[in-house]
Amino acid sequence: MAQLSYRFWGPTQVLFGAGQLDNLHTLPMPGKKAMVVISNGKSTSANGSLDRTLDQLRQAGVETLVFDRVGANPTKEATEEGAFFAREHGCDFVVALGGGSVMDSAKVMALFVPQPSNDLWDYAGGKTGKGLPLANPELPWIAITTTAGTGSEVDSAGVISNEATHEKIGVGTPTDFARYAIVDPELMLTVPPTFTAYQGFDALFHSLEGYISKPANPFSEMVQLAAIENIGTWLPVAVKDGSNLEARTHVAFANTMSGYSMVASSCTSEHSMEHAMSAYHPALPHGAGLIMISRAYFQFWVDRHVCDDRFVRMAQALGRADATEAQDFIGALTDLQRACGVDGLRMSDYGIAREEAMTLAINSRETMGVLYLADPAETTNEEIAGIYESAWR
Repeated sequence: MAQLSYRFWGPTQVLFGAGQLDNLHTLPMPGKKAMVVISNGKSTSANGSLDRTLDQLRQAGVETLVFDRVGANPTKEATEEGAFFAREHGCDFVVALGGGSVMDSAKVMALFVPQPSNDLWDYAGGKTGKGLPLANPELPWIAITTTAGTGSEVDSAGVISNEATHEKIGVGTPTDFARYAIVDPELMLTVPPTFTAYQGFDALFHSLEGYISKPANPFSEMVQLAAIENIGTWLPVAVKDGSNLEARTHVAFANTMSGYSMVASSCTSEHSMEHAMSAYHPALPHGAGLIMISRAYFQFWVDRHVCDDRFVRMAQALGRADATEAQDFIGALTDLQRACGVDGLRMSDYGIAREEAMTLAINSRETMGVLYLADPAETTNEEIAGIYESAWR
């Protein structure tokens, strides 16, 4: 049963819908000089979104500098480099233009820029972070999301990888929310099918995990079911036809709702488990890793019968209106993965060995143990290793 009380604070002003990027210049800007953070790829330049964003900021009277060093799994080093760049050039706010990795890194840059330290891990948790309080408030930041996957435009932490310590953890504060979030599905039309699927499933798992989590509550359930229903219906359409603006809009909406899911409740240990996988194997896309372990992960909870009614309701939200048993959810999830062409993903294709299971289990709990507290029941490292082994191919 979900909790009947909750706390929710979502101060980000969201501009949602096709064409909303064109309204950026109408908003009161939180500063005069912005560092615009993009990925180290070419997509924002190629599809014109970078030029459009810079033009919007110029119309608003903002001077801009571009930082383009963020990779698919944002690292401590790249995030520190961006913060040092902003310090050097006197930027007084940050604009993130990109997917979840860019938004995660940019929001942590905004956190780190005003601090006296040169080591981001002074403000991180996990196994090796010092967890120091901030000496100064974060810089304001603006999110312009070009993908539908992480919901990072409306939450207050970013996932950063410390490659030296094999830690991939959330870094943030309760106040590190974006000032504005532009969620314009027109910016998502050129995302390739495979990454559309990976990102869509990441958004889905935020809500699936949140719906079975201990902190689930009436508010979180509302946004979680909306996300599950929209992804179940529209993600296969967006994967098949990326130019379908209606499908992109519904998936983008689901993604933002899944961001609110994380603010109102919590992800569970599935996300901790994937963070360990991509901490040791950085080439693994986060969404792909989640897909790889998802059926074994949720089967573990179905077999324990800790929340059968929750699984029945999620199966119904995914389109199985006649679902009556928890196992129906596994069938619905499998069908959706098959419809999106991602049911055959294999850990071994990314160099993950079955023998790593216990190493990954221990790492996931040591670095992101807080998510285990949200699980519907307690687990052992042996049980988590068993999930990895069951999922391995």
